[in-house]
Amino acid sequence: MPRTHRSILINPAWVFCACALAAAGTLPGAPFMKPSPLPYHAPQFDRIKDGDYLPALEAGMKAHLAQIQKIANNPAPPTFENTLVAMERAGVLLNRTRYVFLAITAANTNPALQKVEAEVAPKLAGHSDEIYLNPRLFGRVKAVYDQRERLQPGPEGRVLIERYYRDFVYAGAQLAASDQAKLRTLNQEESKLVTEFQTRLLAATKEGALVVTDRAGLKGLSDGEIAAAATAAQERGLAGKFLLSLQNTTQQPALASLADRSVRERLFRASVDRASQGNADTRALVLRLSQLRAEKARLFGYKDFASYTLSTQMAKTPEAAEQLMTSLVPAATAKARAEAAKMQALIDAQKGGFKLAAWDWQYYAEQVRKAEFDLDEAQIKPYLELDRVMKDGVFYAANQLYGLTFKERHDLPVYHPDVRVFEVFDADKKTLALFYADYFKRDNKKGGAWMDSFVDQSGLLGTKPVVFNVCNFTKPAPGQSALISFDDVTTMFHEFGHALHGLLANVKYPLLSGTNVPRDFVELPSQFNENWALQPQVLAHYARHHKTSQPMPQALVDKIKKAQTFNQGYALTEYLAAALLDMAWHTQGPDAPAKDVAAFEASALDRFRINVAEVPPRYHTPYFSHIWSSEGYSAGYYAYLWSEVLDHDAYAWFKAHGDLTRANGDRFRRMILSRGSTEDMATMYRAFRGQDPSVEPLIEARGMQPPPAK
Repeated sequence: MPRTHRSILINPAWVFCACALAAAGTLPGAPFMKPSPLPYHAPQFDRIKDGDYLPALEAGMKAHLAQIQKIANNPAPPTFENTLVAMERAGVLLNRTRYVFLAITAANTNPALQKVEAEVAPKLAGHSDEIYLNPRLFGRVKAVYDQRERLQPGPEGRVLIERYYRDFVYAGAQLAASDQAKLRTLNQEESKLVTEFQTRLLAATKEGALVVTDRAGLKGLSDGEIAAAATAAQERGLAGKFLLSLQNTTQQPALASLADRSVRERLFRASVDRASQGNADTRALVLRLSQLRAEKARLFGYKDFASYTLSTQMAKTPEAAEQLMTSLVPAATAKARAEAAKMQALIDAQKGGFKLAAWDWQYYAEQVRKAEFDLDEAQIKPYLELDRVMKDGVFYAANQLYGLTFKERHDLPVYHPDVRVFEVFDADKKTLALFYADYFKRDNKKGGAWMDSFVDQSGLLGTKPVVFNVCNFTKPAPGQSALISFDDVTTMFHEFGHALHGLLANVKYPLLSGTNVPRDFVELPSQFNENWALQPQVLAHYARHHKTSQPMPQALVDKIKKAQTFNQGYALTEYLAAALLDMAWHTQGPDAPAKDVAAFEASALDRFRINVAEVPPRYHTPYFSHIWSSEGYSAGYYAYLWSEVLDHDAYAWFKAHGDLTRANGDRFRRMILSRGSTEDMATMYRAFRGQDPSVEPLIEARGMQPPPAK
């Protein structure tokens, strides 16, 4: 996700001595003290130890602050080159270490790394404040900003000037000294709470996994899924039992198949109750996080944190984001209630004798889908083998659109045996980037799916991108094929859309490169890339039976396409509920903070008229990692919907201009994917599209059109 803080390397003699010793392998931190000798400066995972991170991070921070002083105290008049470009050239040691550290603590952590994370988080927060609250440095940045009309640094340089000035102001550079002191305290506390939240949620998710003692309780799951549950239990020392691990969302994949209603309820309650009890309880943390963010916003003169943070996004105000969301609530909830009525009719017809509950939804939705569309998930999975989806689907679409080719590298070290590495080549066969894929769930991996980078693209620094995707798919039992759902396929295309945003970046300055864009634009490339999962040419290329290689029958393909608008009332309602909860938490003022998480949730959902008992929010507050961790989505979960408007509008342009063609892909690459944030996002999109985006393609894709007039 977007990064806004860059780091700078310095050269005091003692640091050079320490780096020289570390580079020789005599001090902890050695793998980071010099650029990696591996291709693309890929991390040396075969050499990196847990004890290397803290020394390298601390050395990088010390070096950075000294260089900042050198820039700030430069006696020469401030110029674009000696101030902003000087900062852009910096950060070699700190960024090299920090990028890897952030990746590993999210995807492959352990108690030792969690201890380092807890220790270093407030230091990194303080380190950022030392830069952005340096009055001499801000004076130079402002001087360059004030001269921007006559400096003529080029279009990208002009954006860089404006971005630096905005970031400094947004970080508190113009606050009074007393308010800056308060801000430092708030930032330190927030960093500690965020780290503690992440640690507790990981533990809660692991502890919340459902243990089933009797195989009969897993009726409805496939043999492969049952074998995977047995393997997961055995790895936890529970031989002879079965373990259903939790994913990050409220609803769990197994709920669509489990025939035993009592097991469904147990799994559902394990999901919604996580992080709300015992040592892993996050509720006190989130109450304080919401309050201190409101306090921070007041320092800047904003009424609430959402107003503060959205001022730099496309939406600009929480009112604009709320208006988009609430405008869809009536249609979404009405469609969800109609979907619930169909399921209740099915339960009654089966003489179930109970009212549809949240833990029943996925199970009976699957039955309704089978009845209405003659579509069974068990029919689909044999045609969706993960490796083939990746190579013949995700990579193939990227080849057809952008001319990219991929070669697996077995010679580069990885941080876990499940991780795979691919070298990416451009259409002219020139080397472009590295891509790492880490698809299977582990207890020490946080939930969800994401993209980030080990190395950012930068023309100024001469670096090529090293990008990774992380997911949480169920790992098959030994000897079994990794068969995934179509939702998982969509996730793969989604995250690779983010990856393409990094892989195809062609920007000079690091601060503006790749996914360093507003969060309500960053989801455009990812959600747009989802469209190729069902594009006929792409689907035919990857959807083949894992044993026979026979293509998916056209009748089954047609059923999948026909069912795309099925259950969209539920899907949109659960998303809107979570996004509006996020906005409710972050539109609180600092003087009347919430005292009880459950009561606040219920009140907010009622206020937005989206409190549908059978459709719980996609995330409840205690495990809503997007908004309480450091992912940058605080007051920003609405961004998925905002970007979805752009996504469907962009795909409508593709369909009107020939669909899957290199010409269309090259246009999208040239005008969107390669540009980073080198231009105002609305202006950039309008140049590509030829007009402002329309919401109509989204409404059509969601199946939310009103019925035709009679």
